[in-house]
Amino acid sequence: MKNTLKTVVTLTLLIAALSACQQQKDVSTMLENDDTRNEIFNTIISDHELAEQLMTKMMEDDHTQMMMKGNEQMMGMMMSDNDQMMALMKDKPDMMNKMMNIAEADSSMCTHMMTMMKDKPNMMGQMMEMMHKEGMMDKETMMKNKEKIGAEKHTGHH
Repeated sequence: MKNTLKTVVTLTLLIAALSACQQQKDVSTMLENDDTRNEIFNTIISDHELAEQLMTKMMEDDHTQMMMKGNEQMMGMMMSDNDQMMALMKDKPDMMNKMMNIAEADSSMCTHMMTMMKDKPNMMGQMMEMMHKEGMMDKETMMKNKEKIGAEKHTGHH
């Protein structure tokens, strides 16, 4: 009786293991087909919740972080005036924080991000106003610097 039970349990586990392997192979096989892969990507991208989950997974993964660090074009697209990306970042401030931490740890990515910010004078002006409020910059210096970069008068987003 014990041997029969052991055999049944072993066979059940073996079948479950083989099923799991087969399912993984099916996913890999599906992704080999360009049309199917693009359909999967488009489905994820067009669904707000799935896109959020994908971005979170990508920001948590060391491999994709390294890919982003090494690909300035990808970072440029992510940080550009892309409405969807901006909405996602607004909804997920922790994701923006992770991106900032990645940039801070990588000198070339940090330089790229600083250059992009430098090219946004109104954003720089707002940062200077924040620094002034926090006691990190006096008002005269803030005003001179805002004038130098051509920042508009801040009407107050915060």
